[in-house]
Amino acid sequence: MMRRINQILRRLPVWAVWLAGLIPLALLVWDTVQGNLGVDPVVRIEHRLGRTALYYLIGALAVTPLLRLGRLNLIRFRRALGLLGFTYICLHLAAWVVLDMGLLWTQMLKDVVKRPYLTFGMVALALLIPLAVTSNNLSIRRMGARSWQNLHRLAYPATALAGLHYLWVGKVAKPQPLFWLGIIVILLILRLGRR
Repeated sequence: MMRRINQILRRLPVWAVWLAGLIPLALLVWDTVQGNLGVDPVVRIEHRLGRTALYYLIGALAVTPLLRLGRLNLIRFRRALGLLGFTYICLHLAAWVVLDMGLLWTQMLKDVVKRPYLTFGMVALALLIPLAVTSNNLSIRRMGARSWQNLHRLAYPATALAGLHYLWVGKVAKPQPLFWLGIIVILLILRLGRR
């Protein structure tokens, strides 16, 4: 059964993952145009972009455990999943900077220092920037596989910080952020425990 699934996945082009990865953005644009975002559309836009980013980061983190434990081979899609996560993080940040804060840079800086969930989010973004920049074959060749792999282990703390950002933004512990933070912890145990 798993062999058959892996054969199908081998025939699936990576661009199809990118195309599917843009569906949440298309749905968000549609809901925005249709006025389906409720009384506070800016917050809904920010939150949907942020959750989508987290889902893709978790998906990228889950690739190796799924291969080890379930023999499901998604390795060739991991880069696309990670870069989709980074793309949605950038959109999430842009929504906050432009729509929520109105480009008030001083106020933004104060808020990042004052609110820990914003600090976590910004640190997660800072950790992911070098990963996004080096997510290409040329960087692997220039850096060497070992150095490149060591750098890309920053995905572990970045995803954990993104999960804490999601949990803390609600100010009250809700089931969904706790569930996803639990998934992140399990994936990190599987990844780091093996190491």
